[in-house]
Amino acid sequence: MKLPKPVKRGDVYRIQILIQGKRLSCTRNTAKECEQWAIKQLLESQIAQKQEEEGTKPKVTFKELLNQYYENIGLLNESKSSRSWMKGQVSKFDEKFGFLAYKSIYEVTPKQLTNWRNKRLLEVGANTVLKEISFYSAVFTYAQKELFLLEDNPWMLITKPKKPKPRARRIHPSEIDLMLKVLDYERGDEPVLPQHYVAWGFLFALETALRRGELLSLQMNDIYEGHLHLTKTKNGDTRNVPLSEEAKALLSLIKHNGKKLIPQSENAFRLMWEKRKTAIGLNGLHFHDTRHEAITRMVRVKKLPVEVLAKITGHKKIEILVNTYYNPNAEDLVEAFNQVA
Repeated sequence: MKLPKPVKRGDVYRIQILIQGKRLSCTRNTAKECEQWAIKQLLESQIAQKQEEEGTKPKVTFKELLNQYYENIGLLNESKSSRSWMKGQVSKFDEKFGFLAYKSIYEVTPKQLTNWRNKRLLEVGANTVLKEISFYSAVFTYAQKELFLLEDNPWMLITKPKKPKPRARRIHPSEIDLMLKVLDYERGDEPVLPQHYVAWGFLFALETALRRGELLSLQMNDIYEGHLHLTKTKNGDTRNVPLSEEAKALLSLIKHNGKKLIPQSENAFRLMWEKRKTAIGLNGLHFHDTRHEAITRMVRVKKLPVEVLAKITGHKKIEILVNTYYNPNAEDLVEAFNQVA
């Protein structure tokens, strides 16, 4: 079979091949890497076809299946954050699964996965385990319905952890003051040092409900007179976020000439935040809590209807917005009730 030539698209190369009527593609940094991938896929297909004809199953380990899924499905995901998360799963796979990583996919049992689930729950929260189970189940579904290697998906035969109640944490004004103090930042000052930008970003997130990743990916040319235009979001869709007067005042404090609004990497920003909050005993405060606080304030102060709020925050499911991120206290509900009356 003649190998198709990789096509250059921007800074990367893409190649497409046809195997048993199915079109597969991959994107790599060089044409040679694309060709190596295509040759590997064709050889594996020929071996698998021969083994099928001889009545034997191809030898595929859990790790090999994961790598194939990542190459053929994961790298094509439109969301950069999703691709990054999947890459993390691949890089830490051996550490996370141990001997199961090199076990044949035909020999992975629901009992083994249940034991893995129980061990994993001792290491991370239930939400993380639920996300990982969903991902690895998709990997095995890929083997079942796209590669036709499996008849059943063992992940579908285990009990999922109970989803914990969503966080309903509000940020008290005293906590804001403590964070600004430990980050050596005064309201109204121009941020200069790395810790200043973390403090500034904290205040800006409280006004805009931006996720940390959205905040740190903002470019100066994403800022308009009355709104922000987000091109890099969690779900991959662009959205516009209106700016309050407080948010505009914060933006006026940024004086640098760089391309990024906050000239820091996400990892550096995160580490600074974690280190400083721990130093003052605010371990229970998550940066993502700014999203809860900001959304609750938008309802309480701005009186935004939920359908408008969803456009601002980027929520596609109204129930998640209402039940997870809108966290009014008793006084807020009483005030809202009396205003309607």
